[in-house]
Amino acid sequence: MADEATGLGYRLARDIAASGPLTVADYMERCLFDPEQGYYTNAEVFGAKGDFTTAPEISQMFGELLGLWAADIWLRLGRPSPFVLAELGPGRGTMMADALRATRIVPGFHDAMRVVLVEASEGLRARQAETLAVYPIEWRANVAELPPGPLVALANEFFDALPIRQFVRTPDGLTERMVGIDANGRLAWGLRTGARLDAETEARLLRQPPGTILEICPAGLAIAQMLAERVANGGGAVLAIDYGHAGGFGDTFQALRSHAFDDPLAHPGAADLTAHVDFGALARTARAAGARAFGPIPQGTLLERLGLARRAERLKRDAAPETRAAIDAAAARLTAREARDMGELFKALAIVHPDMHEIAGFAPDEEAA
Repeated sequence: MADEATGLGYRLARDIAASGPLTVADYMERCLFDPEQGYYTNAEVFGAKGDFTTAPEISQMFGELLGLWAADIWLRLGRPSPFVLAELGPGRGTMMADALRATRIVPGFHDAMRVVLVEASEGLRARQAETLAVYPIEWRANVAELPPGPLVALANEFFDALPIRQFVRTPDGLTERMVGIDANGRLAWGLRTGARLDAETEARLLRQPPGTILEICPAGLAIAQMLAERVANGGGAVLAIDYGHAGGFGDTFQALRSHAFDDPLAHPGAADLTAHVDFGALARTARAAGARAFGPIPQGTLLERLGLARRAERLKRDAAPETRAAIDAAAARLTAREARDMGELFKALAIVHPDMHEIAGFAPDEEAA
């Protein structure tokens, strides 16, 4: 059997031996959300002690600016009351806590809001309840369960964890990348022939050279469609921030464990599995559902336009020298613009009601084509 360092690895190898290989999407689903040993079921995954550090953990300024973005959307909607303020994948609740603290200055915002966290993990819900104990919070297991009404939704590092499928162009045609087992019972990569895509996508991939990989996130596209229909019909906006691209080919499937890259097959359930988000596909899906889409633009650009520099200066005003240095370092980390820096690698996409032509943080000519 498999020698993976987790019990989930043994179970996966056993199930594959009995029933056949798994798609990358099925493998991700099992590793991340297995009710007994899934990564998000049991692990303390955020911050310095976890496997990765998200923007809200780097600085309170991130959540504060996104909260004020949400308040600006609410004002542009005409101050509806009530309205749903939702966060998808809220982690420990840090970002929402910062957002709610910042928006106390907006008259009527807190009285009108109905805060809903989309979170399936009971363990993370408990952490969120602690972080947000002073606020009335509701939880839903998925986007489809969000209550009715105008919606303002924030999604930071949410779409990257949704399961993807990988299709590979070979000299013999289209195949799908699968997770199987080798002769020693260890998890191993393989290809399945006979894979099919919609005619347009399949033709686009087959025009590429052999070895080209196309990633598709069916769950992400379904959620984008659901959110777009929601804001198009009922009013509102969605802001998604994640590492990703505007569309293309390539293998972006990766594992992160203890703040370092890992073999995606080595530690099932003990490492975070993600893929870069295809923001171009999300934008096309949103527009097809009747919404407007702006972006993607770099995270650094968005935060700078939302006033990160001014907020940093305000926080430094009465701070000790070491605190001022930490604030400057956090602001630089959030906005740094080299290719692998967070400010450039992470992108922002806004999905909004079709009548909304001006969105804070986005220029009019950045509407998705």
